[in-house]
Amino acid sequence: MAHNCSLPVIAEGIHPFDARGVAKRFRHAAIFGALDALQAGETMRFCNDHDPLPLLSQINAHFGSRIEIAYVSRAPGEIVIDFVVTG
Repeated sequence: MAHNCSLPVIAEGIHPFDARGVAKRFRHAAIFGALDALQAGETMRFCNDHDPLPLLSQINAHFGSRIEIAYVSRAPGEIVIDFVVTG
């Protein structure tokens, strides 16, 4: 079953972030700010229109093992990734 980014996430500790609605020049800063705001055990469910490979590299370089990255969906035009704060 495909994930629908337009539906709210109702699970506790999972916070939606739809990057498609953020101006490109502000996206990375907004994403890093959102990740910094999460507590251990919380998840940011990230939706985007393309696979953000450069962003994933930047997140790994900045956060290291504090953030786990797991794809939820890789449907064309709708990439969904969970960023889980481990500590």
